[in-house]
Amino acid sequence: MTKLSAGYIHVYTGDGKGKTCAALGLALRASGHGMQTYIGQFMKGTHYGELEALKGNPYITIEQYGGVRCIRKEEVTREHIDQALAGLERAREEMLSGRYDIVVLDEVNVAIWFGLLTVEEVLEFLEQRPVNLELILTGRRAPVELIIRADLVTEMIEVKHYYQQGLSARNGIEQ
Repeated sequence: MTKLSAGYIHVYTGDGKGKTCAALGLALRASGHGMQTYIGQFMKGTHYGELEALKGNPYITIEQYGGVRCIRKEEVTREHIDQALAGLERAREEMLSGRYDIVVLDEVNVAIWFGLLTVEEVLEFLEQRPVNLELILTGRRAPVELIIRADLVTEMIEVKHYYQQGLSARNGIEQ
């Protein structure tokens, strides 16, 4: 089993497709080396194909925080905020448990943009990261403070997308 001697902070952001997929791909690759990954998905409370595909993988744990869905900032309720805070706390517990080599906070950037979490709360989370743990933050609109703090930042850029033609998310491809 591989253990990291040093861990880094990644931010996958931008308006293009592939941020969550990049994080899942990293987790899948790491599982091939016997590394444990914890994935906390913010603002996702529905069934996605990756949940089913990774269900039997003993190296990857996925939990969702956000059973109550909001689409616009003005729809945010105290319940949404409480779910996000509970998710961040749960991810912190898992990060500090010593069981995981990698922790992914999926869509955490969007949770900040929606006002469900503050940048300060997430920066505090980053400061508590064990030195040998890899931490991945995904989602559009990454705050500049997280970009500055990260060791690796990838911006996904949408050049062309079939959503612009009115196509909705398809099972197995986008969800």
